[in-house]
Amino acid sequence: MRGLIAFTALVVAVLGKEMFEGHQVLRIVAKDETQLSLIKNLEDMVEFELDFWRGVTDVSTPVDVRVPFHSLQSVKIHLESQDIEYSIMIEDLQVMLNEEQQEMESAARIAEPRNTDSFDFSRYHTISEIYSFQDMLVAENPNLVSKIVIGQSYEGRPLNVLKFSTGGTNRPAIWLDTGIHSREWVTQASGTWFAKKIVTDYGRDPAITAILNKMDIFLEIVTNPDGYYYTHNSNRMWRKTRKPNSGSSCVGVDPNRNWDAGFGGAGASNNPCSETYRGPRAHSESEVKSIVDFVKSRGNFKAFVSIHSYSQMLLYPYGYTRTPCKDQTELHNLAKKAITDLASLYGTSYRYGSIINTIYQASGGTIDWTYNQGIKYSYTFELRDTGRYGFILPANQIIPTARETWLALMAIMDHTSKNIY
Repeated sequence: MRGLIAFTALVVAVLGKEMFEGHQVLRIVAKDETQLSLIKNLEDMVEFELDFWRGVTDVSTPVDVRVPFHSLQSVKIHLESQDIEYSIMIEDLQVMLNEEQQEMESAARIAEPRNTDSFDFSRYHTISEIYSFQDMLVAENPNLVSKIVIGQSYEGRPLNVLKFSTGGTNRPAIWLDTGIHSREWVTQASGTWFAKKIVTDYGRDPAITAILNKMDIFLEIVTNPDGYYYTHNSNRMWRKTRKPNSGSSCVGVDPNRNWDAGFGGAGASNNPCSETYRGPRAHSESEVKSIVDFVKSRGNFKAFVSIHSYSQMLLYPYGYTRTPCKDQTELHNLAKKAITDLASLYGTSYRYGSIINTIYQASGGTIDWTYNQGIKYSYTFELRDTGRYGFILPANQIIPTARETWLALMAIMDHTSKNIY
């Protein structure tokens, strides 16, 4: 046994990767409010080292949680003793991660793409592959696309934003970002597809052509580059940034709790070891502050869409307060149109509404801040799926996800361009 432990330690040291053998993802369903609060209490039981993939919302919505092998028995006994129902969504997480890794490695043996036409959008890519795709796209479309570096990550990686513009100065603009939570790989993959879609359709598709003849589009594909690099090289389940926290051995801040909108309120943690740690102060993370500074300095953003996974939802402000935002009726109707368009392709069904009413209270979120800056059309997507694979969405779902999401994005962008305020 001792030899086996030593061997396992050696493998981890050699690969440098955190392993998730025997980890299960449980889907927990509450019968009533009492059970819901018992499930919520699990978040504070640090000894279990649970990772909530889908947090506690309401009685009708299941909770998905990754349970490390060493805690499985205790957690299951705990749930059974409270008569709380659960099922196993993922039997062994490492098995799925191995499949994902093998697929990436076999795809990587194919020659590197020489242009964006030969780039394989149907698989997951490393950060260097995405950066090189961005440079190729700019080189191929110099009259439409440019790359702006709006800052640096904590570890010194460039925060690249693609600007799609047909000219003019300080035109009204739309912002799109993907990958702010690094483990949500389908979002960065979709962002790459969106970038190619914009250049392919401009001049061919009347809707996107009309939008770009009037507005600029800014797209940040790898919004949390350090975290994304880390998910490929060390820990696939990493969500946060990678900046060390003073006085703690735990690293990173949740960049979607770090914005100056209800900062530090309910739905964000003050514990540096938590997945939803808000950070020492608002905009403490360069990945967030760079967007804040860019949005403020440029002004004139009319829509801001931040793309996450998973759960299949389209959300608008607010997350930190129950007070409805003043444009609630318009945002609600537009969300309905967007998800109707999305569903028209494959029948994928989305829920929609304000963050606090649709998922849970969350403070310090991106689109609450942008909305408070006067950017009316502020939305957050949660892409596929609803939990069968969660963050480990198979690569064969990347293009279908991107294609259907594009229809919803077009609904939002089209409405924005026709209702510039």
